[in-house]
Amino acid sequence: MAISLQFCRITARAELSLPETGIFRQRKPSSVRCSAAGEADSSSEFDAKVFRHNLTRSENYNRRGFGHKKETLERMSQEYTSDIIKTLKENGFEYTWENVTVKLAESYGFCWGVERAVQIAYEARKQFPSEKIWITNEIIHNPTVNQKLEEMEVKIIPIDDGKKQFDVVETGDVVVLPAFGAAVDEMLILSDKNVQIVDTTCKWVSKVWTSVEKHKKGEHTSIIHGKYSHEETVATASFAGKYIIVKNMKEATYVCDYILGGGHDGSSSTKEAFLEKFKLAVSKGFDPDQDLIKVGIANQTTMLKGETEDIGKLVERTMMQKYGVENVNNHFMSFNTICVATQERQDAMYKLVDEKIDLMLVVGGWNSSNTSHLQEIAEERNIPSYWVDSEKRIGPGNKISYKLMHGELVEKENWLPEGPITIGITSGASTPDKVVEDVLVKVFDIKRDEALQLA
Repeated sequence: MAISLQFCRITARAELSLPETGIFRQRKPSSVRCSAAGEADSSSEFDAKVFRHNLTRSENYNRRGFGHKKETLERMSQEYTSDIIKTLKENGFEYTWENVTVKLAESYGFCWGVERAVQIAYEARKQFPSEKIWITNEIIHNPTVNQKLEEMEVKIIPIDDGKKQFDVVETGDVVVLPAFGAAVDEMLILSDKNVQIVDTTCKWVSKVWTSVEKHKKGEHTSIIHGKYSHEETVATASFAGKYIIVKNMKEATYVCDYILGGGHDGSSSTKEAFLEKFKLAVSKGFDPDQDLIKVGIANQTTMLKGETEDIGKLVERTMMQKYGVENVNNHFMSFNTICVATQERQDAMYKLVDEKIDLMLVVGGWNSSNTSHLQEIAEERNIPSYWVDSEKRIGPGNKISYKLMHGELVEKENWLPEGPITIGITSGASTPDKVVEDVLVKVFDIKRDEALQLA
């Protein structure tokens, strides 16, 4: 669930008392407050990087699992693998069942980071069979996996009025940090509660955190390509200094036009209009006249790869135009933080949409950012494409409920054409093969019923 973290002001002396572990040794009692995008705002002596470094070396922290990898992977294989997907892979990613030909994207589904996150969460339950286990967000954006964890009594920390209710967590509980990571303020709260922290944060997310920390060290503002309410971007922003979050090329163009005083395309306006437009997507006290002199690029790892690259190039050209080519290195920083798995799935989707197919099925959680961009690729090619999160969206009969790339929910009757068809199919990085199989079985059933009616 993507939410905007807007914690009230938290006083360290009263609610975040300094533990004996020494994690906070460099920080005097101070207050911590988070903006809408998860900014940890505290005294200048607080160093998020040092805090996290010390936290990861504390006795109550684990990110490597508990020695049950073989057992948990075997269980996951039983729950999430698919004979249909196996058949497709063994036959060059294409196979025909009766009058349905299926073409599978060559890169799809569970990525390494997602598989690791789920596996470690399973390990945590085996290691702590009777303890309360909480998770700060959905482990990944897939309803099937999240339902499995709920059945294992791994509970998501409840949310009331947009705020996470950490008061349900007690000393001795186990708290899992999801693949998207967690914001600094959440880590502060959990450290103070002396809980067992099980960190499943993907290494690519951690890589982005390192990049924004470098921006901060160089006194550069981080321009983050992402969605300001997405859990990953909330966490990334909490490690940044000054930041602004842009969702797409249009918003990035607006920012660059402002930097050039309207000299790019004239899309920007006054300082007041700028701050109103980005009021939920900037750091506390953000001043576009001062904070866009030196900038660095970072991204939410699940965004569209090509758009992130284009935004980086646009910002670099803008700083060259503003300050001169010879001075650009003093005003612009960029590191490659595009997730390899996201890139591979998008590249495979571009290849698939170039093939001859009648329609596309995109399978993945409806709140999954990386899946939305797979749908976007198909829609941009004007291919009939149906984004479903499970087989439950298909039926009764030849009917489907699906989402478009911007989140609109659509229902359609007779979505499968009559006669032989060729279907392209892919799945988001959080989607188990078994979910894809269940969707295809529904398709086969509809086409089989059609054949019987025509017989």
